[in-house]
Amino acid sequence: MRIKNLLHFTENHRYCVYREFGLSSLDERMLNLVYQPLTGAFAVSLYRLLCEQVDARRVGYSAAEQQRGLFLTLGLEPGERGRKQLMEQASLLEAVGLLQTSRVYFPEQDDYIYEYELQPPLSPGEFFRTQHLTLLLRDKIGKFAVLSLREQFFAPQPEGWEHPSLQRENISQPFYDIFELNTHVIDYELEQALTEVAAQPRNRQHKVSEEDLINYADIIRYFPRGSRNRAQVEQLRFQPEQMNVLSYIAYKYKLDIQDICRMLDEDGVFTSTGELAEEEIQRRANLQFRQGKKRTEERQIHEAKVVSLRKQQEAEQSAQAAETAETPEQTQDLQVEYAVEMEYYLEVPRQFTGKCDIHQYNMMLRNHPYTRVLEMFYPGSVPNSIHDIFEHIDINYKLPEQVMNVLIHYLLAIKMSQPGERLSSKFVDWIVTNMLNQQVDTYEKAVRYVREQQKLDVQLTDQARGRAAAAGGKRTPGRTYNRNTRPKPEIPIVENTKGKPSGISEEELAEVMRLAEQMQSGKNGN
Repeated sequence: MRIKNLLHFTENHRYCVYREFGLSSLDERMLNLVYQPLTGAFAVSLYRLLCEQVDARRVGYSAAEQQRGLFLTLGLEPGERGRKQLMEQASLLEAVGLLQTSRVYFPEQDDYIYEYELQPPLSPGEFFRTQHLTLLLRDKIGKFAVLSLREQFFAPQPEGWEHPSLQRENISQPFYDIFELNTHVIDYELEQALTEVAAQPRNRQHKVSEEDLINYADIIRYFPRGSRNRAQVEQLRFQPEQMNVLSYIAYKYKLDIQDICRMLDEDGVFTSTGELAEEEIQRRANLQFRQGKKRTEERQIHEAKVVSLRKQQEAEQSAQAAETAETPEQTQDLQVEYAVEMEYYLEVPRQFTGKCDIHQYNMMLRNHPYTRVLEMFYPGSVPNSIHDIFEHIDINYKLPEQVMNVLIHYLLAIKMSQPGERLSSKFVDWIVTNMLNQQVDTYEKAVRYVREQQKLDVQLTDQARGRAAAAGGKRTPGRTYNRNTRPKPEIPIVENTKGKPSGISEEELAEVMRLAEQMQSGKNGN
């Protein structure tokens, strides 16, 4: 729970609880034996108290009440000390994935309401597959206690079921073999009623690290007072979700506060209701990113020409300064937000060997924008043709960032590493279309898709080699055209007689020379 001012979180503020699950006996056992050693008994008591705010026979929201009831039930002092204790216990629940806290602002009432969204405890299998939670439990209770707990939650197989010769066959009946739906009649009233009764989808915005978050105070400080968008920008103070969108776009396209303020001052970035036009802002941010990239390349070319005229020592010093300047950016790119299960790990490409391990590489693919991932594959500058291909995918196909990163791994680390392979926009469009047809919209689905494509590539390569080997073993007769035509006559070649003795004798040569002199003297006399 990130709250900098304790006056923003008091016992007088209202709260509500959101829950869409029910606690089973297995969940209760997980809370007692696994989560309680991680967070403590007080945090687990707070979790159970929040669960009871919603009727046990229903899911959804509880009534909005003052937090004073939480303070009194938990035995906390309604003051600064009690607020800190409640924030600490809620933060523990948030850290282990049992709670998500949001602060909702209501402009009509000019007040905040805190929303506590409860998450169900992980099942034993999911918990012990989560590496960081298992390691934390080991640090709390020890390695042998963790192994003992794991044995308590998993019932063993019947005797003799572990034999390798056993064969398992799925004989279950699918849905449409048993039931038949009347799809010829469409009940519009039922669909409309279900849509109205259904709970509204809860928005999941992009998560940005605390260091990259944009502060509202910085925006309003640089934003012009006479702008026509001043009123909409001032409303961003009470809209943390839209501030999160701005922070993510700024991090994705490397924009600073001045760039954000300049963009918010333009027409068309806010809708008629005063909300951010996310697609329009992203389009303009991408355009500004491309223009800045082009100017950066031109500046780098000019600087390279100037540096080439200087001495070698100054060039080495500038190169060392550039390397030290790039180090913090590379370290920042390896921030951890979403965990990746080990069964979905992708191998580290050869060009990243020694730079990052398999955990850091998969965290980068799971959490970072595709622009940052492309910069990792092209340390100098991303070629415009490559950037155009993935920009087209991002803007037109709306592919999620983590899916695009897995696609980048497949294209640049696997396909391009093979000899003779070239990256074309038609080939990439074909792959993206195939992914959209198969509804690949998560990181795990993308990893499974890439692995299936690798197997298919290996099969096609083996078949091509087999056909080439079969064709190489047979001798095909050469083609002959126009068999009935006569062959061309052989033309005699004049031999080189240089150096060979001639057949004329010396007397004949002297007679020829005499006749030539007579003819020459006769011409001169005439």
